[in-house]
Amino acid sequence: MILQADHITKSYGATAVLSDVSLKIEAGERVGLVGVNGAGKSTLLNILVGELAADEGTVTIARDARIGYLRQDSGLQSDRTIEQELLDVFRPLVEAREELRRLEARLEGDDGLGASAPGPPGRGQVSAPATETADHEALLARYVALSDWFRAQGGFEIEARIANVVSGMGLGHLPRHLVVSSLSGGQKTRLALARLLLEQPDLLVLDEPTNHLDFPTLAWLEGHLRAYPGAVMIVSHDRYFLDALVTSICELERTKLNRYTGNYTRFVEQKAQNRELQRRRYNQQQQEIARTQEWIERHRARATSARAAQSRIRALERLERIEHPDTELRQARFAFRAGEPSYRDVLVVDDLQVSVGHGESRKVLLTGIGLTLQRGDRVGIIGPNGIGKSTLLKTLVGRHEADSGTVRWGERVRLGYYDQEQCELDPDLTVLQQLRHWFPKVPEERLRNVLGGFLFSGEEVLKPTPALSGGERARVALARLMLQEPNVLLLDEPTNHLDLASKEMLESALQGYDGTLLFVSHSRYLLNRLARRILEMSSTGLKAYEGNYDAYAARKAAEAEAEAAALANRTTAQVRAEQPAERAQFEASRRSQRDEELRRRRVAQLEQKIEQLEAAIRLIEQSMAAPGVATDPVALQQRCDVAEKRRGELQSCYAEWERLMAEE
Repeated sequence: MILQADHITKSYGATAVLSDVSLKIEAGERVGLVGVNGAGKSTLLNILVGELAADEGTVTIARDARIGYLRQDSGLQSDRTIEQELLDVFRPLVEAREELRRLEARLEGDDGLGASAPGPPGRGQVSAPATETADHEALLARYVALSDWFRAQGGFEIEARIANVVSGMGLGHLPRHLVVSSLSGGQKTRLALARLLLEQPDLLVLDEPTNHLDFPTLAWLEGHLRAYPGAVMIVSHDRYFLDALVTSICELERTKLNRYTGNYTRFVEQKAQNRELQRRRYNQQQQEIARTQEWIERHRARATSARAAQSRIRALERLERIEHPDTELRQARFAFRAGEPSYRDVLVVDDLQVSVGHGESRKVLLTGIGLTLQRGDRVGIIGPNGIGKSTLLKTLVGRHEADSGTVRWGERVRLGYYDQEQCELDPDLTVLQQLRHWFPKVPEERLRNVLGGFLFSGEEVLKPTPALSGGERARVALARLMLQEPNVLLLDEPTNHLDLASKEMLESALQGYDGTLLFVSHSRYLLNRLARRILEMSSTGLKAYEGNYDAYAARKAAEAEAEAAALANRTTAQVRAEQPAERAQFEASRRSQRDEELRRRRVAQLEQKIEQLEAAIRLIEQSMAAPGVATDPVALQQRCDVAEKRRGELQSCYAEWERLMAEE
């Protein structure tokens, strides 16, 4: 056991946030914490790590256990350089390395000690004092002991570990001498996470670690956390991430915490089963209550049975009522309409060049961009952070001026643009005033009804903009899009800041949208559900792939295999025709390509085996819940043994997969 929380209760004024919450985290566990925005997830995390006091209950942490905590979008705030921050993780080892160097210098200076005169000391010769010899031996003993400790603690692996994590977190291009305070907010957050991963605490607590990560960084983080030696507790709204990583889900709902075994997909299935069971129990109880009340009404006026009627009345009052399962927490409910359709040709972009900055700081961000959209297209744009995806959308809607090229919108195009930064929100207005400002002719009742669908009801519509959370600001921007009824939607990271329920609602609303859709996203679920074409943005421009994200990923894998095969199939005659230096270079390149191809094949084999093992473990766990097995200790133990063996194989596969991915 690393951490145990018992009967945690927390309220803010008269509002209960956590009620009788208990949780236990064992070594090596991967726990996902989910719940709607405002459910109390961050409050619970702050209590678990000791940064907030609970009103009631206790949190117990194992002796000498270390906990690392990354708050949502909280980066390092430091005047030190990147190098200094990362090396600070290994301070005892760095200090030991410096002492070893000092000892080496002193030992080299003492190397000739006692050897200035040939042969044994005789008359007329002065021998080295015994104290100097003893000092030399003490230095040597200290050097040997410290060197052994340094090696055992991984001191010679410091640079390799730092390089691996920094590269994996997408920070490898940054000079190590850069001061942390000069980095962007996203870079600071990734650096804070990189430092935590290097520290390797016994329990890693991460609040939305995947925010603003591009696909390569996200894939690396998933693999790294799967092989992480400690326990991990994660708050995330990324369903792919939770499915790939966690072994249990804890859901905060109506101030209570419920735990489910398995990943996010399994949690959704179990919750649906539990809801159906609760619905049957609720209906049965309601029928029994109705029968009891009918009996009471028939007999309470009779003298012979009045006493029995009173007894049944008291029993009804004491009855613990089962809550109706469909009495859900408030969820956003909305839909997008396209209004009047546009003409067939929606957008033509030709040879577009875009830069940012001015003067010496000017940087060409996009060049040679070509793009066409037709009515009904659904196109997702992906690419690494900083490549210019948001800038492209801003250029298309006229918020950023292009250097050259053309952007031509078709006839009857009615644009709706979602800015992930919500820059259009006026800080001096309330939520309701924002919509009044944008839609002065729409009746207030209609505005309030729309806001109600986005979870703003009653006095909440009078909330000032500066007091809104990220999720609330996103919902106001989406409400504006709904009222605009555009026939072309341009969305920049629309799922950022939304909880899982709101994300699913947005995906469903966009699936039912009958207009043209162009969107930037890092959400693999959104790209899979909505995109019919993927545009991959790189420094060389845009490359189109038909289909959704899974189809794109399969095509990219096939391209990589084809490229490797093309290099491997070069004939011996071609090689011999080249100059010796070129031939040697080719042979080295071919060996490297062959090794890389073998590595990729093994990675694919491991991923397939991991998927098979995870499926086998799920089946075993499901069979353990069967009535005939759950009550049979022998059968239950047999399945536990098989499941444990499969988990051991799974961990071995994860470890090899992580090693191979680190060689990429």
